[in-house]
Amino acid sequence: MASQLFSPLSLRQLTIANRTVVSAMCQYVASNGNANDWHLMHYGQLSMGAAALLITEATHVSAEGRISSHCLGLYNDENAAALKRIVDFCKQYGVAKLGVQLAHAGRKASTHRPLDGGKPVAAADGGWPTVGPSATGYGDWPAASALDDAGLARVKQEFVEATLRAETLGFDLVELHGGHGYLLHQFVSPLANQRNDGYGGSLDGRLRFPLEVFEACRAVWPKEKPMGMRFSATDWVDGGFDLDQAIVYAQGLKDLGCDFVDVTTAGLDPRQKITVGPGYQVPFAERIKAATGLPTMAVGMIYEAAQAEAIIANGQADMIAMARAVMDDPRWMWHAARELGAEAPYPAQYIRCSPSTWRTG
Repeated sequence: MASQLFSPLSLRQLTIANRTVVSAMCQYVASNGNANDWHLMHYGQLSMGAAALLITEATHVSAEGRISSHCLGLYNDENAAALKRIVDFCKQYGVAKLGVQLAHAGRKASTHRPLDGGKPVAAADGGWPTVGPSATGYGDWPAASALDDAGLARVKQEFVEATLRAETLGFDLVELHGGHGYLLHQFVSPLANQRNDGYGGSLDGRLRFPLEVFEACRAVWPKEKPMGMRFSATDWVDGGFDLDQAIVYAQGLKDLGCDFVDVTTAGLDPRQKITVGPGYQVPFAERIKAATGLPTMAVGMIYEAAQAEAIIANGQADMIAMARAVMDDPRWMWHAARELGAEAPYPAQYIRCSPSTWRTG
């Protein structure tokens, strides 16, 4: 039987060669939001054979919204020029379609890099004020400033402007980051959103701002290109955002022209209690796909070819996103194809190592 993992997938007018995806994974080596030689090497190698779709790390829509001062941005022309070098290289030499993940960290911004502890940066050391739906902090971190109407309009416009820059750079796909406790996730969770206006309270109120941001970005992104949302389907905390609410969220996104959802979990509250194991987040993608009909991307401890094949073949998800697996093996797609008896694309410069071209005697 032909591999389902290695079957093509079309989203609007974009056709992806197979269902493998490089998940967004922060690198923490940018300078003033600008990509550099590390990004050229990192994305360049992953574009050759890691997966059929490559999504950049969280690429922030404002300097204020960066997780750390070392995070990638797309909030000014200098950022765009630096990233264009990487996009152009991957498009010229690689085989992967290219997506950009647009993000705003909200109250989880202004932190040290994970390797440096990941805690908030003091103002004396270059930290900056953070914003969120409410004047609350992540755990015992400093409280954010609650966004007022002008602030909401400003952030929405920052997402729109970053989307426009992504189109100028030639990205094939946009994914908005609504998970892992960052700003859009903060709005949907009752644990972080304590507003009493039209952007808080009920589920409809909590979903309002992320849906408005998505709608505004979708309006300026070319109709023929797909746009999706990554979100956390549960906070793993009692009284927090959960799967039933996530299904409503996904349906709302679908109604606005969303083409896929990238289903992750957690990151909103340090009290989270997660049951971790291979493919532990797949059931969330499966439920959302079944309830809404939206194409879903499954992510989280998926690293074996047979495991990924089974998820697609069983209809649990439409795409498999991987991070650690492709960092460990930047040719994951090639090797999985060999294991499953399928074909994968190769760059012209590397076609000699494709099994179909090897001499057998």
